Amino acid sequence: MDRELSTLRSLFRRVLPIHGDRPAIVFGGQTLTYDTLHRAALRVARAMARRGVGPNRRVALMMSNCPEFVISDLGLTFAGGTKVPLNDMLGEKEIAYILKDSGAELAVVGPNFFDVVQKIRRDLPDLKTVVGVAPEEQCPDGFISWEVFQAHETEEDIGVDVSPEDMALIIYTGGTTGLPKGVVHTQENIVLNLFSHIMEMGLQDDERILLMSPLPHSAGMVLLAGLIKGAAHYIERKFDPQLVLDRIEQNKITLTFMVPTMIYRVMDQIGGRTYDLRSLRTIVYGAAPITAERLKQGLEIFGPVFMQLYGQSEAPNFITRLKKEDHRTDPEGVHRLRSCGQPVAMSIVKIVDEHGNEVPRGVEGEIAARTLYTMVGYHNQPEKTAEALRDGWLHTGDVGMMDEEGYVYLLDRKKDMIISGGMNVYTTEVENAIQRHPGVAQVAVIGVPHPDWGEAVMAIIVPQGGVEVTEESILEHCRKELSAYKRPKEVRFVEALPLTPYGKIDKKALREPYWSGRDRQVN
Repeated sequence: MDRELSTLRSLFRRVLPIHGDRPAIVFGGQTLTYDTLHRAALRVARAMARRGVGPNRRVALMMSNCPEFVISDLGLTFAGGTKVPLNDMLGEKEIAYILKDSGAELAVVGPNFFDVVQKIRRDLPDLKTVVGVAPEEQCPDGFISWEVFQAHETEEDIGVDVSPEDMALIIYTGGTTGLPKGVVHTQENIVLNLFSHIMEMGLQDDERILLMSPLPHSAGMVLLAGLIKGAAHYIERKFDPQLVLDRIEQNKITLTFMVPTMIYRVMDQIGGRTYDLRSLRTIVYGAAPITAERLKQGLEIFGPVFMQLYGQSEAPNFITRLKKEDHRTDPEGVHRLRSCGQPVAMSIVKIVDEHGNEVPRGVEGEIAARTLYTMVGYHNQPEKTAEALRDGWLHTGDVGMMDEEGYVYLLDRKKDMIISGGMNVYTTEVENAIQRHPGVAQVAVIGVPHPDWGEAVMAIIVPQGGVEVTEESILEHCRKELSAYKRPKEVRFVEALPLTPYGKIDKKALREPYWSGRDRQVN
């Protein structure tokens, strides 16, 4: 690709001025036009550059959904920096690890992160500047307020040379050891990934996009793709099913991005009431399939608007896509709902055995993918990088099968992972946390089917002899140790855990009563 065309800085410098006075961001009654957004981002870029941000210098964005997240994202893009996004579901230990491992030198921090950043900052020698997104009088000592940070900056572009090979993003994903892995993407990677979003979602020039899930995750990629097209983005701080219905009806939303749990809650919220939802063209969802019964209900309410994506932080959002026309409930087409679709235009997928050899169609194995936007590796983890990237293929850790027409069916996860409400939960991390409770002799954590969350986290515990332990004491312990979405929804006590012939805990036996009769071991 042309070096001038394949950096985020170059891309957004070209597209933002084109959209002028069109609304870019609508949040809490406030509307920012593209021109206003562009000028605000240029001021922040200059402020960041003044404090040392440039190519490959890391900037942590730690905010709930708000306009300042978008302005900061574009500001660091114009300064040529590397984004390290953190969401507000992370616990203190994870935040400390991510900030230290990434080497973030500047952080833009929302009020909900103030306490934790204050507490851990002394252990983060690289973190030189912390910008608080709040009035000056509400910012802790040592923070610079959002207004003061950019108070005297001009709106002129800064001259900085950004290369397509420079780091654009380090996004942290849960690790099986409990320590997150930093997934590194280059500038060119993310440019190509955004074009894939535009193409695969079929974004049009008149889109009105509703985003309620965290912008540090997949929703942030949808937003950047929408900004390229000149879409209006209605951003909410958090998900509210009634608000979804009101926004679609009142603001004529054309596209929204959700996980199945959110879709189910919106449909349940309708009850017997009538809403004008005709403007909605696309509901993009991911992280889990939608059930045939719920899809039938969704098609009756919204029409043929559903589109499923399958991807990973290592190849964001689009490895495969289940198209709108594949969301069928008739006898001939309903089996497709169990698939995550066919490989997208910028992706090649194969199913491989444990030696990396491709297996025939209809045979299960590990899903391997090559995309134009596969990560360059895990930050500071060469061994894990070599394990995931082999001979140009990303080994996803997911077990699947491909049919004769190229549809990929996700059957199980090779990695010991649960997806609950669209969030990855590594069972080893939860087990390690629970094991620190003095009343626990042994613990196994599994995912069990749940109608709302897809999978729920269940802890199965062998109590320590002579120590009193209750479900409430375990849950209270987990509240201190784990992020909210990782905590068990249910705790069971048993006298012993089943073992395999090799002496390992037999999780297949533990899962069997809950997954029996299902043709796939993910939900």
